Amino acid sequence: MRYSYIKPRVKTIFTKDIQLLFTFFGVTIFMLFSTYAFLSFKEYRFTQEMQDIQEQKEQLRTNISKMNSMITVVEKQSLLAEKIFTKNNVLKESINNLFDLVPGRITLSEAKILQNGLILYGITPNKDVYNFMLQAPLRSIFHRTYSSFYPADNGWLRFVSTNYIDEEGLSSEN
Repeated sequence: MRYSYIKPRVKTIFTKDIQLLFTFFGVTIFMLFSTYAFLSFKEYRFTQEMQDIQEQKEQLRTNISKMNSMITVVEKQSLLAEKIFTKNNVLKESINNLFDLVPGRITLSEAKILQNGLILYGITPNKDVYNFMLQAPLRSIFHRTYSSFYPADNGWLRFVSTNYIDEEGLSSEN
């Protein structure tokens, strides 16, 4: 017996309200998982960047220490160069003063500069010219002065003058 004029519908557990509820929960769970995945990825990238920054920091520290050692070497080389330059200037002035010291009548053939002395080889017309014009200034500069004379072919005298500065004399003067 039939009491209805319409065909009965099949009743399902998934009504429109439950479908809406499942959709809402599905979207919410999807958003939670995607947020978790996004935050996990960001945390991983952050730790990777921190490690990269630590490595760069260590590289910079080693580079700084290398540069400091190189700066020290360059400063030492600069001081050495300055010291050599000063010694060269002093030596140049000493040589100029030496040649200014030699009178026109005496001819030098060789001059050897030692650590604490000077050896001169040359020609002089006679011993008196040498003694008054060259040996007197040399004696005022050096502590010990020795001279040897040998006759030359033209009647003049060849001489060898060795002059020394005593080390203990230098320390007492300072």
